[in-house]
Amino acid sequence: MARIELNKVSVVFPVVDARRQSLRHQLVSIGLGRRIGEDHRHRISIRALSDITLTFENGDRIALIGGNGAGKSTLLRVLAGVYEPTRGEIWREGRLASLLDINFGMEPDCTGYENIMMRGLYLGISFSTLKARIEEIAEFAELGDFLAMPLRTYSSGMNFRLAFSISTCIEPEILLMDEWISAGDMQFVKKIECRLQDFVGRSGITVLASHDTDLLQRTCNKAVLLEDGRIIKIGTVSEVLDCYWNRPAAECSVMGWTASASSAVVPHDG
Repeated sequence: MARIELNKVSVVFPVVDARRQSLRHQLVSIGLGRRIGEDHRHRISIRALSDITLTFENGDRIALIGGNGAGKSTLLRVLAGVYEPTRGEIWREGRLASLLDINFGMEPDCTGYENIMMRGLYLGISFSTLKARIEEIAEFAELGDFLAMPLRTYSSGMNFRLAFSISTCIEPEILLMDEWISAGDMQFVKKIECRLQDFVGRSGITVLASHDTDLLQRTCNKAVLLEDGRIIKIGTVSEVLDCYWNRPAAECSVMGWTASASSAVVPHDG
């Protein structure tokens, strides 16, 4: 059974001052008798997530709601294992299917068939499974003889078709999506819609970040409201959307405490 637990997860990104890293600046610092890196305490960091504690169970369809910069994409990448928490712990149980960057791992100088194998292996699909499903992937992508040609000869739409076909060939247990995918020509968009609906239906847990409220209400049964990397409210999609649109953040409470917005920029610890 699919399950995800996050315990007080925080993610902090240090912001590097490029000017201080330049050779000219280092030489000037040496000339002035300063030790290189002396001013490291003045660096700042972006606190992308702060003390996130959540549990997702099998059957959950989670909507991540919040404005730009709220932390939705960062949380998805933590769930996918792309980002390691700066503090806190995360446990995942179940096969992961991530549609966060479906082009990642694609090699332009390799053929479509070769990319099916490489992208599939990157996703954790076994070699034997890929061999058994390669014709299914090829049929869905509708690229014909182009699959024997290097990816660099593809248009962006053809590239997307192949990447999407590979990424959705497995039986998902945990599905992560950042916005609903609707790229390509109209005929292929219809295939995508059907595939995604089926993908969500077969998954144990789906976590979807989107600004499309109609989509979130159709697809999800729970929601998490984020602001400045903090959880503001957890509830049904309607409850969380009501909190997001109609009330100040200070009035939306979760787990017995009242959330208040805090600065996302904090001094770097090291």
